[in-house]
Amino acid sequence: MSQKIIELEVPDIGDAESIELVEWHIKEGQPFKKGDELCDLVTDKAAFSLEASQDGQLIEIIISNKKNVVVGEKVARVRV
Repeated sequence: MSQKIIELEVPDIGDAESIELVEWHIKEGQPFKKGDELCDLVTDKAAFSLEASQDGQLIEIIISNKKNVVVGEKVARVRV
């Protein structure tokens, strides 16, 4: 099975006016499993976690903790 590097993006979560990436739960180089919570995001209306859609490894954090982000913005690179 071949591995590839993909970029994680902020999902479209509705009509949120602002989104903050609050905290990463894993560090660069760390592996993760499908369903693991990778980071927490907070909007003006709700808080939610970005979950892994498949097993992989976090290669690079592009957006660090406590930063504002927009829908579609790349927040990390992962190997899957």
